[in-house]
Amino acid sequence: MNCPFCRSADSRVVDSRIVDDGASIRRRRLCSNCGKRFSTLETTSLTVLKRSGVAEPFSRNKVIAGVRKACQGRPVTEDDLAMLAQEVEESIRAAGVAEIDAHDVGLAILRPLQRLDVIAYLRFASVYQSFESLEDFEQAISLLRHEADVAAGQTHFDHALAGVGLPELDEPAPPARKPRKRRTSASGADQGGLF
Repeated sequence: MNCPFCRSADSRVVDSRIVDDGASIRRRRLCSNCGKRFSTLETTSLTVLKRSGVAEPFSRNKVIAGVRKACQGRPVTEDDLAMLAQEVEESIRAAGVAEIDAHDVGLAILRPLQRLDVIAYLRFASVYQSFESLEDFEQAISLLRHEADVAAGQTHFDHALAGVGLPELDEPAPPARKPRKRRTSASGADQGGLF
């Protein structure tokens, strides 16, 4: 790294800090030649390939702008959108790819958006999953209902039994014991005992 003051290539790091939620590292450097300090910012490169073939750097702001349209009129705050964009970026970076298709970025938005607001999710999904008919919406809504049931610990079987009023089953009675025969002596007296 060249010093911006004297152009010397000899500098040393005196301090490093993680910034932008772990996406970047800011390093404070000291030039060995002129003694002046300067900062550098290191980031990993994540490129988005658009349908037109143009490549551009990933931008959380573009994610927020796209999701904001779907969230119009919904109880979603700017902080919610910022957290969603961060989660999307983290999931894409965790995949370990340097380039990602713009359509795949849209698909990566779906799961966190579904957790944030299901109406906004349906609006956004209708574009990125190419809904073409009412049946596509009905299928998406059915899937959302099923996932909500599973999350609540219920299955369709539980719903089918709900309100059917099944009789309580009594615990089975222990098996009846056969009465023991008592031996009697020839005189007819009872010889109680263990045998």
